[in-house]
Amino acid sequence: MRVYLCEKPSQARDIAAVLGVQSKDKSSITTADGVVTWAFGHLLEQVPPDAYDETLKRWALASLPIAPAQWKVAVKDSAKDQFKAIAALLKKATEVVIATDADREGEMIARELMDYVGFKGKIQRLWLSALDVASVKKALANLKPGTETAGLYQSALGRSRADWLVGMNLTRAFTLAGRSQGSEGVRSVGRVQTPTLNLVVQRDRQIEGFKPVPYFELFGFFAAGQAFKTKWKMPEGQNDEAGHCLDRNTIEAVAIKIADKTGTVSRCETKRITENAPLPFSLSSLQKACSAQFGLGAQEVLDIAQALYETHKATTYPRSDCNYLPEEQFHEASGIVKALASADPDIHRLSEKLDLSRKSPAWNTKKITAHHAIIPTHTPPNLEAMNGNERKVYELIRRHYLAQFLPPYEYDRTQIDITIEAELFQTTGKIEQMTGWRMLYGKADLADDEPNDDDEQTLPALTQGQAVPLTHTEVAAKQTKPPSRYTEGTLIDAMQTIGKHITDSRLKAILKENSGIGTEATRAGIIANLIERDFIGKKGKQVISSDTGRSLIDALPESVKSPTLTALWEQSLEEIADGKRELAGFEADVVKFITAITDQIKKQHAEAPAPARPTADCPACKAQGQAEKVYSSKKQCHYWHCKACDQWFDDAAGKPVPKSAASSPKPKPAPRKSTTMRKAK
Repeated sequence: MRVYLCEKPSQARDIAAVLGVQSKDKSSITTADGVVTWAFGHLLEQVPPDAYDETLKRWALASLPIAPAQWKVAVKDSAKDQFKAIAALLKKATEVVIATDADREGEMIARELMDYVGFKGKIQRLWLSALDVASVKKALANLKPGTETAGLYQSALGRSRADWLVGMNLTRAFTLAGRSQGSEGVRSVGRVQTPTLNLVVQRDRQIEGFKPVPYFELFGFFAAGQAFKTKWKMPEGQNDEAGHCLDRNTIEAVAIKIADKTGTVSRCETKRITENAPLPFSLSSLQKACSAQFGLGAQEVLDIAQALYETHKATTYPRSDCNYLPEEQFHEASGIVKALASADPDIHRLSEKLDLSRKSPAWNTKKITAHHAIIPTHTPPNLEAMNGNERKVYELIRRHYLAQFLPPYEYDRTQIDITIEAELFQTTGKIEQMTGWRMLYGKADLADDEPNDDDEQTLPALTQGQAVPLTHTEVAAKQTKPPSRYTEGTLIDAMQTIGKHITDSRLKAILKENSGIGTEATRAGIIANLIERDFIGKKGKQVISSDTGRSLIDALPESVKSPTLTALWEQSLEEIADGKRELAGFEADVVKFITAITDQIKKQHAEAPAPARPTADCPACKAQGQAEKVYSSKKQCHYWHCKACDQWFDDAAGKPVPKSAASSPKPKPAPRKSTTMRKAK
């Protein structure tokens, strides 16, 4: 029996439809070519350290590093029913076609299940970049042998195990090191989480340590039938790195020099600029746009996009890292537009202006990854069933799709240079020639995409060599500004472009190729975890680091908080996928890296004197100064212990009280989270 193993139900339905559906049940679809079943992302998860050894429930430096000799995984509680169904099918199967996403995580989702169940039969790979009928048929006709993609599984195992090793070992190590110095709580460390936190901390400190520098600008106003404004260009070598003039006397000397003089147009160039419509959304670009326009958080946008996909059936798969569409789906545009027009009179009126034969640069099969861009579906949307934020996000996705069928935006950009008394003044002008796709957008919608047009103006008709008299000048006193604080949208962008903070060109290129740190599916969760753990907080749209977050970053070595670790790992994981490196060797290197850090912490811990514990009078035996405040690692809260009478007391506002008299409940232990896996879709 042939079993097709998919990553999610929607994927299974699309593939089964092409194979020919014969019957269905809650966990599989029987087709003319075998049974199609599905996971919900990862059905298995890494087990915690104490699953390997009961003694590891207690956190102790002496037990580090923890490095399993034989790795264990367990079925997620939420996935037990589907796992049982898949396991039963795999035990009957003679052949499995892996039909999960075409990437290393997709490979792992299928193969870890097959390994767990002990499947030993034939393996083939369905390699899909799109789920339209033509793409599925083409992929089914060209199944790959399982050996061709087995390296991706080894690579994914390496990523998963390395994340576990770093998270479990370094979280324990730095938490215990902090407690030995009087710091409370869990210092959670992760390969992606920690560099992300470091971005926020460093940006906040940049802002707080920023000292504004005054600078000056000179504007010249000329007349040629109408007045127009120009800006003095300071000669190279006299300005600072940002091109600013820091000396007011220099500016005023130029103003005096050119007063009442006539300038000459030394350059007058007009170019027709053509701008294509913005590409359809990936998840990250959607999160950035929704953060800027609506103030929505990254996780909030992901949840909305998931609801639009699963509940409303209005948009395609949301966790996509791609902004492009397969050319094979271009012919489906008319059906999608028809569905949109049937649900919204405004779109019906707009559809008359759309050119459905226009193939914008968004259609490019070569640029498709595991999923294509997020676009509307063929299902007419029920707009009334959407809540306010769902409607906003949906209309944004819809707008970016419809923009592909409108002409480019065109304008004439004119650059004017005026020379006066050997000084150069410049200005630009912009005249729209064709609104094109911009008819769908208001100015605020494009604020993030447009260059700053503050100085662009309507210019008079000028010719090179023309004399233009100066009417007056203005000196503007300004100050340099600090960088802006991160929002969730700009933080996601910073995670994607984090390679620019690395000087090593090879590692920079690796991070650029892999879109920085995190994935479309995990970045929102990483930010949410940082907020939940009180490492960062939000003030309006702004993301700001907390004292707890800063304290953690200050305690960590550069090797842990730098994105360099991800770059080095990605290089190794790529080599594993290509069969150029063994998984065991990579794991050994990760353990060596962790061991060096934990050994250093042990050494510092041994050399550092333990801080004195707070003391108080015992509320029971009244012995003065004999009650000591102690921290329970197990319950993650404080207690008091009297050395004189050996009694234990609760902590209330920093004082020992009998357990029955505690003024507040004991703090609940913070959840200890294991490595984040791909969520069910």
